[in-house]
Amino acid sequence: MDGAGTMAPLTSAGSAAAHEPARPWLDRRHLMAAYGVFLTYAAVFAIFSGGEDKVWSIWAACGYAAALLILWRWRARTAAALVALAVSVLAPLLWLSVAYPLETGMFVIDRSAVLLIHHGSPYLPSAQVASWQSYNPYLPVMTLFGLPSAAGLSGMAGNSGVWLAAGTVAVLAAAFWIAQPHRACVSCRRDALLGLAIAVASPVIGLNLAVITTDPPVLAFILLALALAACPAREAAAVTPRTGAALTRAVWSGVALGVACDLKSTAWLAVPVMAAMFAARDGARAAGRFLMAAVLTVVALIAALAPATLVKGEAAAALVQNSVLFPLGLTHDKTPAESLLPGHLLTAMGPAGHAVSVGLLLAAGLAIVISLLIRPPRDLSAACWRLAIGLALIFLLGPDVRFGYFIYPLGLVGWLALTNPDRLPAVRP
Repeated sequence: MDGAGTMAPLTSAGSAAAHEPARPWLDRRHLMAAYGVFLTYAAVFAIFSGGEDKVWSIWAACGYAAALLILWRWRARTAAALVALAVSVLAPLLWLSVAYPLETGMFVIDRSAVLLIHHGSPYLPSAQVASWQSYNPYLPVMTLFGLPSAAGLSGMAGNSGVWLAAGTVAVLAAAFWIAQPHRACVSCRRDALLGLAIAVASPVIGLNLAVITTDPPVLAFILLALALAACPAREAAAVTPRTGAALTRAVWSGVALGVACDLKSTAWLAVPVMAAMFAARDGARAAGRFLMAAVLTVVALIAALAPATLVKGEAAAALVQNSVLFPLGLTHDKTPAESLLPGHLLTAMGPAGHAVSVGLLLAAGLAIVISLLIRPPRDLSAACWRLAIGLALIFLLGPDVRFGYFIYPLGLVGWLALTNPDRLPAVRP
């Protein structure tokens, strides 16, 4: 504390914690505002939610309140972020993993791993589909999270949700580390860790990790692809940035996005958006390298994790039925997921409403493609905004879409805030 009430033991720690961050949005004032918003959301969510969501919101509210107290009383930004992370994410994740049965999505992942080991494909053929729970709407890479359970591990070691959370945090850590402009700088390294802790503890990611949904790792790989695509300031200022470094960035970014696209189809829109950005910023060669890397990564991962789909027509048809037709509501058995989003409300009206929803979804996709051709994003911030807006439109209009899918547009905006705040107000999609 300052003034007469200063506590001597905290002087050095407070001084170290109060260093000026390289990113202004990570200073104490902005962090207090962020945790205040998080606390309000968790408190309201605790009132209106139930089940696992309510458990998370109670834990999270305590974590955010503790973070605010630490920031206000001792100005320790790192301590506040770590406390929020432990209480808002780690504690409810462990609590829910022990006290509640596996989510349907995790059961599907565990089953897909068993199918892969025994049949070379994580999908049940159409003849064996008995209900909506028989479908696997995920793509082959998601099966990796179920392999520990399929290998016979039990308890937390075999819990696919725990592996999913660990994988998400690891990929996000790589993304934040790569996004730092000067990774040799101690302050930058500290800010990378601080940004990671804030992102993981936020309701956008923390809720999805604690109640175990399958979207966090997909978002993490999209953000990693964006981080790998970033153009250093010194190169952005050059007259001809189309260098070997730009081509290398395009390749690695394509690899990361290829992994995301092989986790879940929600990542597919990022491919044309980022390709248009590479073409506008670095030239056609970079865009071509990016697309080739993404496609080859997808094919290689399918060959490794669903080999039967490449050699058996029945397995290939099952992949399309499970990962494309079922999410679009075009199969006999429909998902029971409900929401008040326009696309779902249209689908609830019957076949005609469902057709309208799919038509609006296709129209939105076409509009996004036309916008990329007419006015392609010329930097990473513009690409983030275009992708966030496009995904929000798709989730609003698509059939059988949950509110949870908005983790993607919200996560993209949050990524901009934590990694590129100086340009955020001036960005135009």
